[in-house]
Amino acid sequence: MPIRPICFLLAWISVAQAAEPYFPPPDAEGGWREAKTVSLARDLAGVDLSQLEPAYTITERSTAHGGLVVVRRGYLVMERYFGRASRNANPDMASTGKGFCSIACGIMLNEFKDKIPQGLDTKVFTPAFLPQAFPLNDPRKADITLGQLLCMTAGYWGEGQSPSGYVKGQKVQPLKPVKGQDIRDLDQSSLQVPLWCDPGVGYSYSSPSPHIASIVLRNVSGMELKDYIHERLAKPQGWGDWDYCLHRGDFVMPHANGAGSTALHATDVMRFGYCLAHNGTWKGEPLVPADYIQKCQTWSPYNPHTPFSLQWEHNADGHVAGAPRDAFWKSGAGGFCLYVVPSLDLVIYKMGGKDGQYDPSLTRIPQPEQNHDRDSWQPIPATGFHEGTLTGQALWRVLEMCCAAVRID
Repeated sequence: MPIRPICFLLAWISVAQAAEPYFPPPDAEGGWREAKTVSLARDLAGVDLSQLEPAYTITERSTAHGGLVVVRRGYLVMERYFGRASRNANPDMASTGKGFCSIACGIMLNEFKDKIPQGLDTKVFTPAFLPQAFPLNDPRKADITLGQLLCMTAGYWGEGQSPSGYVKGQKVQPLKPVKGQDIRDLDQSSLQVPLWCDPGVGYSYSSPSPHIASIVLRNVSGMELKDYIHERLAKPQGWGDWDYCLHRGDFVMPHANGAGSTALHATDVMRFGYCLAHNGTWKGEPLVPADYIQKCQTWSPYNPHTPFSLQWEHNADGHVAGAPRDAFWKSGAGGFCLYVVPSLDLVIYKMGGKDGQYDPSLTRIPQPEQNHDRDSWQPIPATGFHEGTLTGQALWRVLEMCCAAVRID
């Protein structure tokens, strides 16, 4: 066939498919449509594949295991893995799972308006919403709202060896580390973490906060976080095998950690992100309230201190210069990050992970054969960057590079 008719055919296909919103069937039924050749990626997805190569290179250089998966206009244009990672692996996504907890809370607030009519403004340390918290170990906790928990401004001490606090964008004196979550009693260990400031006065990245929000969801909905996500998101979107990393040796955690450790197939992470990029709809059905997604993309009244809203970092202030201002993302330890850029109809999953995050005993889900060539691999040190390695630098750079690959037409 002559070249011109082929070009016309591709253009016709692109227009026809753009007229009707596309949502992929489950992987078992064919999965995502693909545009992985240079010409198809350009003509159908509007992506320059050569521009994605640097994004994959920096991903590969920043984590022991992982990959890069990119969807534009509903087309899977890049899917490449290394180390133990693969499409059907179920790694511990660490804090990337906080984004799932937040979206579940957004669904809950819409579904159970009659039970929690004040929504994010609700002061949740009450016998109705958090009976597990009584008696309160600090009377100031009575003023904590659900919005503050989900924006890390409830006043809870941060985590790690040198946690930091921020007030109106300014870093305050480093906080002293305190005992954080205990997997053998997630609820009480999270509820009892002390406050470093009054609720709303400052921001500190603190994993107990989203877990407490998940306890509120459990009490309001009457469902476990994992089950709620499964019914409201996984089933409608057709996820494959997934779970939280609930198994720790002979101990099985009774509740999923709202602070993270989801374990999904890579292509299902993309379904979740694609739903968010399309105003929370899936095949015409509203799964996630669109107004809640919008709150994740911009400054929140619950957090005037940092660009972090409802468990998602956002770019409303343009601090990632090479990305649109409606971009938002959630990262996790080990180099994981899910990015959503609605204005570009773009979803990116930077898969990462250390050896232990690919341990199949965490979920007990049968795993595909793993490639151990990169076991114990360490990223190149890069003094001055986040965590002292290329890992931190890679998060924003991958987003910028993928956005640069999009052809605006």
